[in-house]
Amino acid sequence: MMKLLKSIRISKSGASAAEYALILAIVGGGIVAAAITLKGAIGGAMTSTATTITTNA
Repeated sequence: MMKLLKSIRISKSGASAAEYALILAIVGGGIVAAAITLKGAIGGAMTSTATTITTNA
């Protein structure tokens, strides 16, 4: 196990994987924050669309 950890630490691909994981976490957090912030607006738009479709059907 220690040999594997040492090879990852020395390996450039281990660093790249960690960097990609960090970027993915930041982007994912941004998407979650945007969804929480826009939750009301998205719900209102869906309700308005559903009302229009029901009324015009």
